[in-house]
Amino acid sequence: MVRRAGQGFRRGFRITSRLACAGALVLGLSACFRPLYGPTASGESMGALLAAIQVDEINMAQGQERLGHYLRSELIFDLDGSGQPAPKRYRLKMQGSETIQTPIVSTQTGRAEAGTIVGSVRYSLESLDGLKVITEGVATSTATYDRSIQRFASQRAARDAEIRLSKVLAEQIKTRIASVLSAKP
Repeated sequence: MVRRAGQGFRRGFRITSRLACAGALVLGLSACFRPLYGPTASGESMGALLAAIQVDEINMAQGQERLGHYLRSELIFDLDGSGQPAPKRYRLKMQGSETIQTPIVSTQTGRAEAGTIVGSVRYSLESLDGLKVITEGVATSTATYDRSIQRFASQRAARDAEIRLSKVLAEQIKTRIASVLSAKP
């Protein structure tokens, strides 16, 4: 194979120019992103905005109140864990449900060996007077646990799964609310 003079130079130039274009695009787009917990569009700190949220009791079905209690506690701590009283401007209303699935059943005993808790929470962030809805949505997640022949061990494992589930749901809701509040002027 015979190479022509300059063919390698042109190929290297094309690769270099493509990399330069890609670098310019990346640098240009980097100004489009704002850190979630940095300065907000209104100029307030994200911590102050999150601390201004009043977390109402969560409406849960009969017998599922424990998940609602864990979720509310997690949200109160995540939104304002400082312990300092802050003036409230927003109200977070939530309605949730939980279901338990048993995907693995022993063929020998006919008992479920594992359980999956599926939690779903519909939330709405409103102004404190309730006249304006800032954002609303649904957060859904799952947590699995091993079931045992011992009843207490199964109940404790299910409770630990509810605690894990509430932490994940609280983090989802907090992140979604923070993303909306960061862009709100």
